[in-house]
Amino acid sequence: MSLEKAKAYLENKGFLDHVIELADSTATVAMAAEALGVEPGMIAKTMSFLQGEQAVLILTEGTAKVDNRKYKDTIFRWIFSQTENLLSLYNAVTGKHYQNPEELEIVTLENAIYMGMKNDLAFVLEMGLYLYEHQFTYNPNIPLRDLFYIASEYQKLVDEKSLYSSGIQKIPTPNFLLFYNGTDRDVPDRTELRLSDAFENPTQDPALELKVTMLNINAGHNEELMKNCHVLWEYAQYVARVRKYAAELPLNEAVELAITECIREGILAEFLQHNRAEVYKVSIFEYDKEKEEKKLRKAERECGREEGLQEGLKEGLQQGRLEERKSLLALIAKMSAGGDADKITMLNDPEVMEAMQKKYGIK
Repeated sequence: MSLEKAKAYLENKGFLDHVIELADSTATVAMAAEALGVEPGMIAKTMSFLQGEQAVLILTEGTAKVDNRKYKDTIFRWIFSQTENLLSLYNAVTGKHYQNPEELEIVTLENAIYMGMKNDLAFVLEMGLYLYEHQFTYNPNIPLRDLFYIASEYQKLVDEKSLYSSGIQKIPTPNFLLFYNGTDRDVPDRTELRLSDAFENPTQDPALELKVTMLNINAGHNEELMKNCHVLWEYAQYVARVRKYAAELPLNEAVELAITECIREGILAEFLQHNRAEVYKVSIFEYDKEKEEKKLRKAERECGREEGLQEGLKEGLQQGRLEERKSLLALIAKMSAGGDADKITMLNDPEVMEAMQKKYGIK
């Protein structure tokens, strides 16, 4: 039907002879180029965008792409990808007083993804390599993920040829921080996660260790840190308001209200004003993702409890059968020594079993 409408419209405009109908599929640029025998760049495609409440269509060549990285970022990463904000956060965490953002070099691996996740921020300062991660849900596997990531960072920073020289190759000292602002109420202000906690055979002095410091950045936690990094406090306030209103309103209305209120009160005001539409979309995505991860964690816990119960019952039955076999063997031994060997084959009879157990004092 849509093809017929298009042909009718073009015929009315005198362009019907421009229509080419193909037997092959042209669902993608690559398929259309192959069907027509041309380069992908010669295929025209339309991309649609939402600017505020207005739809915008752009006709462009088939190979053109949109840099939509910021649409996929978290609000946290978006805010602290600005070197001024990141330096403020670093100073607040370490107690340092750096003033020049140019001294900080962001080295985040944009294409480094492990198990569908990427590190939020990586930077070098004062011969230290810092990996900052942000999480809405508690994840004990962060040290293992950071191990993979730090290896990729060192591969990028170090010339492989120098590894075979006689001199030692110096590398930036690694530091790992996780900023947590999920909804679990029992998460303390500061927690240390260790790679060795995942080892199958723990040792007192593991040959490989990686420590991640987890800081709770929810409103009301780590107040000294929030005081020393105002933009982090503002971020925590924005997240808290989205959650508060989402408990009472549809999510889209809750996010819109939180943005409007924060701008009015000077909380992330400039950032929210300049990026309102994008922040709205990312916030909805983040909140939905957080809810889904919470559901997943709940299901995992319930599954674990059920599996634990089933395993306990299984072990109990096995233990019960073992004790029963031990009692039977002890009874048979006493019957043989006590002159009742001829009755062993009759132990299937409950009355005989009960009489022998009573006689020899075995339950």
